[in-house]
Amino acid sequence: MKALLLYPLFPKSFWSFDKALELIGRKVSLPPLSLTTVAALLPQTWEFRLVDRNVCYETEADWAWADLVIISGMIVQKPDMIDLIRAAKYRGKRVAVGGPYVTSVPDMALEAGADFLILDEGEITLPMFAAAIEQGKTSGIFRANGDKPDVTVTPVPRFDLLDLSAYSDMSVQFSRGCPFQCEFCDIIVLYGRKPRTKTPEQLLKELQTLYDLGWRRSIFVVDDNFIGNKRNVKRMLKVLAPWMQERGYPFSFSTEASVDLAQDQELLDLMIAANFSAVFLGIETPDTDSLELTQKFQNTRRSLIESVKTINQSGLRVMAGFIIGFDGEKPGAGDRIIDFVEATAIPQALFSMLQALPNTALWERLEKEGRLLNPDEEANIHQTTLINFQPTRPIEEIAQEYVRCFWDLYEPSHYLARVYRHFLNMRPKPHRKKFIMPAWVEFRALFTICWRQGIKRDTRWQFWRQLVSIMRQNPKVFQHYLVNCAHLEHFMDYRQIVRDEINAQLATLGPSDRQLTHRHPLESKTA
Repeated sequence: MKALLLYPLFPKSFWSFDKALELIGRKVSLPPLSLTTVAALLPQTWEFRLVDRNVCYETEADWAWADLVIISGMIVQKPDMIDLIRAAKYRGKRVAVGGPYVTSVPDMALEAGADFLILDEGEITLPMFAAAIEQGKTSGIFRANGDKPDVTVTPVPRFDLLDLSAYSDMSVQFSRGCPFQCEFCDIIVLYGRKPRTKTPEQLLKELQTLYDLGWRRSIFVVDDNFIGNKRNVKRMLKVLAPWMQERGYPFSFSTEASVDLAQDQELLDLMIAANFSAVFLGIETPDTDSLELTQKFQNTRRSLIESVKTINQSGLRVMAGFIIGFDGEKPGAGDRIIDFVEATAIPQALFSMLQALPNTALWERLEKEGRLLNPDEEANIHQTTLINFQPTRPIEEIAQEYVRCFWDLYEPSHYLARVYRHFLNMRPKPHRKKFIMPAWVEFRALFTICWRQGIKRDTRWQFWRQLVSIMRQNPKVFQHYLVNCAHLEHFMDYRQIVRDEINAQLATLGPSDRQLTHRHPLESKTA
């Protein structure tokens, strides 16, 4: 069996870092861990070709070679996913589709012509699919029926199928699931509230595979909540730290975690010892009422500002997510988010309007209330998308506030000032990494940053003043500081995209749609 694995296109987004990646000659931030894992779970007697369309397109020779086409993707990849299914059927190929999007909304893939749907988690459903292929079946839908697999049996992903030179980071997974119950989140719907983890030895085997393939750059641990099972993650980190030390710290790690990480200094210290350098936190909003309404209670138990500062001062760069448009939200929510971001000096603050995702508690509540604007269409988790439900204040008011605040967050002098303050306060790593001579492309990137931010633009005096100050006061963070300065190239471009696309969508709304609101229950009681 010759299986062509196709990964659909992503739209430009907050995380695509297009302009920054151009500086270092990379094409994409992260590889498709889903498809490398799929290839490892299917029979190894099969032949595989993996094409990440964000790196390069498949050729007609690839199509001709394939007996079977396998596609996986997320909700933002839907348009290209549909096109790929149709392209495969046009060429007479059998098509199997899986991943988080079609698991939530399977009808789309079937309507586009998919022969097989491999839903839920692949450790359970991929063997069913492979057995069906061996039996000569030409269609089928495979589901786990509520079962969750033991991820300690998950094999090492087929990293060898990737063009490693195309990516700035690699990705691995240690756990699935999250213990919390945020109303808007689909992770607990897809993977459950009981985090399941791999064994420490299992993860080290994956890292050793990457090491043997020559990888020596960053690795993103893609867990939706890395610390969901604190006991197991501590066990793993205690094994990872000496493994990293023996090899001269070949990787730096980043991940996603809940904000209660700040309350566990032992866990923070273990992450630093294993060479973790950054963590993404779901802050969502500094408004306590909104956090409680959306059931994100873990963010209300301690000062969020102090939590961010604790994590940063321990040695981790903090990235954070923020949302505008919660029910009962008072005007000025965007300004309050800006005040929070400035108070904590978070360089990269992902900011978007709330979207109701299929099958989440939020989706179900809004559907019962008759507030979904287009219930037959799926949400699109993207920074250029309007709210997909009737909010409790006018859509136009929320959207204009969002655009103005997004623009302000990534105004060059504001962004560079946050980067400076964040890294100035960061405790440097206690260990030394083996010296590797920078490549020519890295020298060229440094020159380009200095030219654009230090000479060409009106940030020139700020850039040089802050650069010299970092070199004097916290020189060990200098490299990471410069990398985050480089990210400005992406954000300057992307904030213009956000403003243009949101304004274009607002222009298509009628006057009644712009002012459409739903009275929040709390307002009704007050009245």
